[in-house]
Amino acid sequence: MSERFYTNSALSVGPMLLQGPEAHHLATVCRFRPQDRIVLFNGDGHEYKSEVVAVTRKQIELLILNCERPDRELGYRLEVAAPLPKGDRADFLIEKLTELGATDFVPLHSERSVVHPRETKLDRLQRTVIEASKQCGRNVLMRIHSLIEWNQYCRLSELPARRLVAHAEEEEERLPAFDKQDTCLAIGPEGGFSAEEIDQARGSGWLTISLGARTLRLETAAIAMAAWAGLPR
Repeated sequence: MSERFYTNSALSVGPMLLQGPEAHHLATVCRFRPQDRIVLFNGDGHEYKSEVVAVTRKQIELLILNCERPDRELGYRLEVAAPLPKGDRADFLIEKLTELGATDFVPLHSERSVVHPRETKLDRLQRTVIEASKQCGRNVLMRIHSLIEWNQYCRLSELPARRLVAHAEEEEERLPAFDKQDTCLAIGPEGGFSAEEIDQARGSGWLTISLGARTLRLETAAIAMAAWAGLPR
């Protein structure tokens, strides 16, 4: 789906002027020319098949031919909450969660967190969501939320009823039977959640689960849990 391009503009059938970075990418990097076909999306759940009418260095004139709503979303809420890992591992995590269909990512601050992202970092991760959505065909963007303290987040009343937190010291509970329902998944930092943080989660209705005997990196655990909740059966 390399012909997909994102715009934050409202879209509808008819003439459309594409400007900014995507126009530059389309014209200069991809070298699209009049009569070539592309697909636009803006996060509203639809995709818009379009034809290139005219190309300049700074803008592209398009004709939007039709609007479709392909079924590529999960159909239920899948929220993943975790501290961000260091460096490029954060981009990798966001890319894979987008591909797996996660609807929300919530960066956590916990007792053992190492990375404390600023808004500029979160803005960059939202761009990673867009690029991953272009590749995988999603037309609804995964939301990147603001940084929040774990002890505040785990008590939020608006979280889904099914709330699972990975806990390396848990021996009894494994991942429960899968069913399609709103789900919140929480993963701790490299050192895991503290005993007090786990107690806070359990006291707020979270189910602690084990991901096995091996120690997983933060992003590996998050991707494994999201795959369990997001891949079709």
